[in-house]
Amino acid sequence: MDYTAQKEDLLVFARYPELGKVKTRLAAGIGPEQALQVYRELLAHTQAVAAPLAVRKWLWLAEAGPAADRSDTWAGYQPLPQPAGDLGHRMQTAFAHSFAKGAAAAVIIGTDCPGLTTAHLEQAYTALHTHDVVLGPATDGGYYLLGMKVVWPTLFENKPWSTSAVLSETLAAAKLVGLQVHLLPELRDVDTAEDLWAWQESEKQSS
Repeated sequence: MDYTAQKEDLLVFARYPELGKVKTRLAAGIGPEQALQVYRELLAHTQAVAAPLAVRKWLWLAEAGPAADRSDTWAGYQPLPQPAGDLGHRMQTAFAHSFAKGAAAAVIIGTDCPGLTTAHLEQAYTALHTHDVVLGPATDGGYYLLGMKVVWPTLFENKPWSTSAVLSETLAAAKLVGLQVHLLPELRDVDTAEDLWAWQESEKQSS
């Protein structure tokens, strides 16, 4: 797959791995040092599953990090600062930026989903050939992936971010304006100690 022909973008929302600045809900259960280590593992996983994709890659950073972390950790990605505002505004801005830069389709992900695979990402781009929107449902009621071909503001405005109603309200908004939505398999984000234990247990069972 050649980007010049496909014109597909991958947008990754992330933070620099700094002690006390990442996975704060997880840190409340296991401590900030362990939470930082888990976040580094999740970053590495996200980079690994995205690596095979021949798409243009953007790294949208929540805030600037130490200069030492700005090396080649995200080689191949174009870094940009996330704007101020709620998550919906920040994601809408990222999509609008990609389409203004010539993308015909864009997919956004975070760095919290250890179950995400390259196949899931490929399925998302394929689904956008025949659907308006693609969503990856998360077990907590949110979503781990969102893809589209044009910006649909209704999917970002007035949503209860960080609650269990995000996915259902996003689907309702899409239905209201007649969008065709493709759903990927449901996966679990790692946000809390319970999520971490569930991930570790699934790793044991698969090994």
